[in-house]
Amino acid sequence: MQSSKSFTSGDYQLYPSPRNTHRILFEHQVFVPHPYALIDLPAMGLKGRYSLFAASRLADNKQGQLVSFENEADVTLFNARFEP
Repeated sequence: MQSSKSFTSGDYQLYPSPRNTHRILFEHQVFVPHPYALIDLPAMGLKGRYSLFAASRLADNKQGQLVSFENEADVTLFNARFEP
């Protein structure tokens, strides 16, 4: 079985979560500077599709996670509900 490959977006080196239903980097993104935080996206009641990646921010090599959303409204919902 082949593991998921990493890839580079404009600002991040990304490693897809194996639990992603959608393996797409969506337009709306939130960088979470907590690499070991558990992020339970299905429990947040988001309206659109989403994906989660382990991330390394290229500008400063900061490790964390990148959550991407299909709907911009889900960014606000995620920011309100996420607690590291």
